[in-house]
Amino acid sequence: MAQVGGLVMLQPEVGGSRENFFFAGVDKVRFRKPVIAGDTLVMRMTLIKLQKRFGIAKMEGKAYVGSDLVCEGSQ
Repeated sequence: MAQVGGLVMLQPEVGGSRENFFFAGVDKVRFRKPVIAGDTLVMRMTLIKLQKRFGIAKMEGKAYVGSDLVCEGSQ
């Protein structure tokens, strides 16, 4: 999810930039179900807060296999 969040921050239409942004940590991560080889993992990141001046963003992420939530957390 951290890598997907980094890709989101590279998108100018979201308010990100190609200059500087920092990964500070991951909070409240819950692994709900195991993911096995062959599963299609869909990750959804929601931008909650962006401090563009400092390059800091807060996001929530969820990972799904089909319609089942398998992981969630915030960064």
